[in-house]
Amino acid sequence: MTTTAQPSPAPAPSRPIALITGVGRSIGIGAGIARRLAASGWDVAFTYWTPYDRRMEWGAEPGAAASIAQELAEAGARTASIEADLTDPDAPARVFDEAEQRLGGPVTALVLSHAESVDSGLLDTTVEAFDRHFAVNSRASWLLIREYGLRFRGGPGTATGRIVALTSDHTVGNLPYGASKGALDRITLAAAHELAHLGVTANVVNPGPVDTGWMSDDLREALVRGTPLGRLGTPRDTAHLVDFLCSPEGQWINGQLLKSNGGAAA
Repeated sequence: MTTTAQPSPAPAPSRPIALITGVGRSIGIGAGIARRLAASGWDVAFTYWTPYDRRMEWGAEPGAAASIAQELAEAGARTASIEADLTDPDAPARVFDEAEQRLGGPVTALVLSHAESVDSGLLDTTVEAFDRHFAVNSRASWLLIREYGLRFRGGPGTATGRIVALTSDHTVGNLPYGASKGALDRITLAAAHELAHLGVTANVVNPGPVDTGWMSDDLREALVRGTPLGRLGTPRDTAHLVDFLCSPEGQWINGQLLKSNGGAAA
């Protein structure tokens, strides 16, 4: 009788595992957060979706996922890059399955930095675009948080689990993005209460204007003038706050919408 060798399970992790969504470009906020958490002692699973970047004006970045994974590995993290279409309601469960299988343990921190973001206003937003924004920014975020809550094993008073979601207050000329991000805020803040019995904290971060290649020169100059510190935000600025919220020192901050925007005028 012959037997087929089975793949060995991943070894149990010695570092906590973070799952970060929306890490599709090396200059993006998601990639900045991944680098910071890797440097702080986390193993990192991350998602990306190349077709989204391909249809946006900045275009897809060939080899970005592999390059980011290599950077994280050089910082000492075990990594798992997962391509996922978050318009698919079955994707969140598959993402968690793959992250746990490849990194050998449960996810401790969930960071939601993915987004569908296509400019349109009240009069020119299509039903298709509206539904796609809510599918990605709201529904997928709820399903990811739900999957996290169903799998997380903690207890009251432990405060070991973390959920951090990135939001925006942009609405004018950006109706479906702003509206779906508003829904994301409510979903995440609900988790601070509904998952409290698991020892999970949940917060929302508004990073303000961060130029990751999407701004025009005129917009960039206007935003700099409206920021007291005289510059735009960077992915590192956002990453430092997320890192703190995910740390033991950040456990008392819970159920908050935090602005990390250099004091930028609304």
